[in-house]
Amino acid sequence: MKIAIDAMGGDNAPKEIVLGINRAAQDFPDTEFILYGDESQIKEFVIDNKNISIVHTTEKIEGTDEPVRAVRKKKNASMVLMAQAVKDGEADACISAGNTGALMAAGLFVVGRIKGIDRPALAPTLPTLDGKGFVMLDLGANADAKPEHLLQYAIMGSIYAENVRKVNKPRIALLNIGSEENKGNELTKKTFELLSSLDKDTFHFVGNIEARELLEGHADVVVTDGFTGNVVLKSIEGTASAVFTMLKDVLTKNLKNKLAAGVILPDLRKLKDMLDYSEYGGACLFGLEAPVIKAHGSSNANAIYHAVRQTRDMVKSDISGTISNAVNVEEA
Repeated sequence: MKIAIDAMGGDNAPKEIVLGINRAAQDFPDTEFILYGDESQIKEFVIDNKNISIVHTTEKIEGTDEPVRAVRKKKNASMVLMAQAVKDGEADACISAGNTGALMAAGLFVVGRIKGIDRPALAPTLPTLDGKGFVMLDLGANADAKPEHLLQYAIMGSIYAENVRKVNKPRIALLNIGSEENKGNELTKKTFELLSSLDKDTFHFVGNIEARELLEGHADVVVTDGFTGNVVLKSIEGTASAVFTMLKDVLTKNLKNKLAAGVILPDLRKLKDMLDYSEYGGACLFGLEAPVIKAHGSSNANAIYHAVRQTRDMVKSDISGTISNAVNVEEA
């Protein structure tokens, strides 16, 4: 198996990217890692190049670049070369922590879309109180969506949850403003009808879910349009950050609180780990001919390592081929 890596993408590149790959290279000796980027910077952090190779390029896509224009103009950018390697069959999948819009453009225009998929979807795994997590899509690949797109998201999310996350009979839920089937706008009402018509022996639609229930573990796959999904994701991230900031302020306010903090610190760390996105890997860009993984922009070595673990599982499960077969069967 070969995985292409954009070593120059993200806030902590290339150091944290390479450190994560070092660990992955040791734990997964059957996998070859191709790192794209400035060779002199990358070599500084590579520990053992037994199954790590470097393709040198000084061009990269910045976070401020306009996504589509950057992918078309910067042909030698580390992200574009990474995607091209997948397209050409030189790699089985690719990972980047760089510009999200540019990675989606590279996935769509370079790697290519699965026949039968109208629009790819960005799908991270988010934490739940029981520690199992759930897949949510779309979280930003497409601001607008039709009911037919959400139907495809449900199929792709369910296949991923079952084959990669090893969830038996994944529960699919539709994000809505109420649990009743007649709630919502035109999009959610029509989508509810389509999801209800799915083959019940293969897909397990459990109805609507409200945003306040997302982290309670009521569903394994949650479907929504990209605009709503992105707002929800940023709300969860912002709320978690604010809560931990408030806790820190309270626990360091005076000596009594500091002493109490010392006692409960191990439990607080466990709580923080439960909400740590890095343990779940990156966000999958579903609907493409091969796995394309978007790691968080601020990813550290641990996040990159888990993104590799996730990517390997997707390649071994032939997730793109399984999605292609399922979508074409549904359409037939």
